Amino acid sequence: MLEVRDLTAIRDDRELFESISFSVSAGDLVQVEGRNGSGKTTMLRIITGLGDSEAGRIIWKGVETRKDRDAFHQDLLFIGHQTGVKKELTAFENLSFYQKLNGSTDVTEDDIWMALAKVGLAGKEDIPAGKLSAGQQRRVALARLWLSRHPLWILDEPLTAIDKQGIKVIEALFMEHTQKGGMVLFTTHQDMFAEMDQLKTIRLGE
Repeated sequence: MLEVRDLTAIRDDRELFESISFSVSAGDLVQVEGRNGSGKTTMLRIITGLGDSEAGRIIWKGVETRKDRDAFHQDLLFIGHQTGVKKELTAFENLSFYQKLNGSTDVTEDDIWMALAKVGLAGKEDIPAGKLSAGQQRRVALARLWLSRHPLWILDEPLTAIDKQGIKVIEALFMEHTQKGGMVLFTTHQDMFAEMDQLKTIRLGE
């Protein structure tokens, strides 16, 4: 459903990658690997429409995303390096704000409480995010995954500042999402799915 064709990126007169092509289909779990500076974040930002490429096309459901960006974004959940958490709002208020911004009408307050509990923030729902640790703020952002109805998740280092137990919880959610026909494209420096055949990898910088 997602096709990346002949993608090339140059930054500061340096070629990060050239003619990268791959596809992500329903049920796929795909990790982008590469050393620091190889262009992992740049590639994800290009795919989501937040960055520009020198060449290549991004196709979603048979249509180039640049021709129908809105339709693509309606199917996409992107969480990048920045959590996007508003520090003056509580964890609960952040998720409520996100749902309104996203136009979601079928997510209840109970769903939001459940999502925060899933990421280990039970009892901290009413604390302003600015008073939470970096790892807890990351968990607020990741709680969006439990509320998401988007088929395609693109996540850039989602496990930053997340402990081992938290990683296991996210692994299980990724598996549940793909088993339901969803797609996950992500980068991470953490060990995930080390012994799982389903995981596909894209290697940059080789």
